[in-house]
Amino acid sequence: MVRKTPNSRYTNGNHKNYLPERGPMESLIYWRDPKKSGAVFGAGLAILLAMVCFSVISVFAYLSLTILIGTIVFTIYKNVLQAVQKTSDGHPFKSLLETDLTLPQDKVQQAVNVGVTHVNSIIVELRRLFLVEDLVDSIKFSLLLWCLTYVGSWFNGMSIVIILFVALFTLPKVYENNKQSIDAYLDLVRSKVIEITDKAKAAVPIGKKAAESDKDK
Repeated sequence: MVRKTPNSRYTNGNHKNYLPERGPMESLIYWRDPKKSGAVFGAGLAILLAMVCFSVISVFAYLSLTILIGTIVFTIYKNVLQAVQKTSDGHPFKSLLETDLTLPQDKVQQAVNVGVTHVNSIIVELRRLFLVEDLVDSIKFSLLLWCLTYVGSWFNGMSIVIILFVALFTLPKVYENNKQSIDAYLDLVRSKVIEITDKAKAAVPIGKKAAESDKDK
């Protein structure tokens, strides 16, 4: 008998392993196709490490030059091969040249609208924190900024980008494989944070509560 788990489907006959339906990006970071994910992760990490040693312009120029030389050599090779074999296969990149790369206007507009919505939400939230609408939330935000000063002293911007890139390809998969235990710890931490926050708000009855009393007046 074949045992069925949440991440697998019966593997008899024509049945395939069951994997949650995800988009192309999610499939990459969850390593649904290890070869493709490994190639993207390796290439991306190599480019980021190169940017640490060289300028962005140099990395872009050398990478583009390498790709261009590769396509030129491949095109010449295919043309010579067609001439020797007397075939008429046409341009080796014909299918790619005929691919429609134009961005759908509705998709672009939708992405812009979503981006504007998020930016507006961030602006409103920052105004709330900096103008101390809720004293406890503003204090927590100040502690976060204080921690970021240490992060900035330990890592530069490029190092943080590399760490985030590695985390993007590792943490989602780790969480998926250990979801139950991680959720249990997160719930415990969340309950403790809520408990401490409630006690702090009760001990310091100003800020948001004061603002609410002003509104009642």
